[in-house]
Amino acid sequence: MSAAGDLQSPHARPDDAAASEYVLDVHTLPTFAFGYRSLMWWATGGLMLIEGTVFAIAVMMYFYLRTHAPAWPMAADPPELRWGTLNTLVLVVSLLPNQLAKRGAERGDRGAAKLWMTVCLVASFVFLVLRGFEFAALNVSWYANAYGSVVWLLLGLHTTHLVTDTIDTAVLTVLLFTGPFESKRFVDVSENALYWYFVVLSWLPIYGVIYWAPRF
Repeated sequence: MSAAGDLQSPHARPDDAAASEYVLDVHTLPTFAFGYRSLMWWATGGLMLIEGTVFAIAVMMYFYLRTHAPAWPMAADPPELRWGTLNTLVLVVSLLPNQLAKRGAERGDRGAAKLWMTVCLVASFVFLVLRGFEFAALNVSWYANAYGSVVWLLLGLHTTHLVTDTIDTAVLTVLLFTGPFESKRFVDVSENALYWYFVVLSWLPIYGVIYWAPRF
């Protein structure tokens, strides 16, 4: 009886002082972070890795088809350089406001983030308009032959990423101006800028493949 009574005693519990050694006070920690400390940073990095692999496969397809074709381009002139080159310049220049938007967000400066995100959004729309002229100046239809299909595939893949980022930029810009606004939106702006770097840098080799590879 005494043994059973001891087991059921309300005093038979862990020592409070010992238990407190395993309690961590986190109420003073920030609710968001930038860079590798953010889950969004890792998610964006994984997305870029997957999409970069898709671009690499498409480029390999281009050169594989080229090695099996009697002539390249096939029954077509190389794409006009004018629109593709102009678009490349627009993209490279857009890196500056993109970086300024990223810095503003990481400083918690909503005004700077609003300004430079607006500039980035305008640059995205300009690029999309020019991209329409690019498609018209490829000098080949997507269904004409293997060359036409792979060129349209490369340009179409990159355009899809550009449209996606333009929509993301537009949504974030509206939220910066109108709300609802939370401080963690600065992380979204920072990661959006990181993805824009990917959009720009992935375009440079694709530009070389589409516009210069047929000329050599």
